[in-house]
Amino acid sequence: MDTNGLLFYPPAKQTNLINPVVLAYVGDAVFEMIVRQYLVAKPNHKSNYLHRQATSFVSAKAQRVILERWQPLLTEHEADIVRRGRNAKSGAPPKNADLADYRQATALECLVGYLYYEKQTDRLRELMEIAFQDSSAAAGHFEEDNR
Repeated sequence: MDTNGLLFYPPAKQTNLINPVVLAYVGDAVFEMIVRQYLVAKPNHKSNYLHRQATSFVSAKAQRVILERWQPLLTEHEADIVRRGRNAKSGAPPKNADLADYRQATALECLVGYLYYEKQTDRLRELMEIAFQDSSAAAGHFEEDNR
């Protein structure tokens, strides 16, 4: 058990041996938790506002945009993890998601899951800060796209 974080149950396999879809499964939850923590750290705690803001980060389209911001900053190893996630057979996208956006979102979630299991919290925090930069402009952009 990791007493310094939230990794209560480490994976049964080494992280690099875990199926990318499984890393994305965990990464999805970790990403959403970090987004929710970020939003609760802000002054507006109305549930409708929190939900709209969270959606502006966790939709497939939003995650694609975030991954595009991260791409030039990724190490070669991180870029390989992203490629594995993007190329993984993860099933059909949700009805409201474009296939290309969905694959990029899976790639982002795969990287987040990998960094989480590798306990690379400083790197994850660094990337999430980039995701949150200019978040008000990004949120407005995504809200317009979802109307």
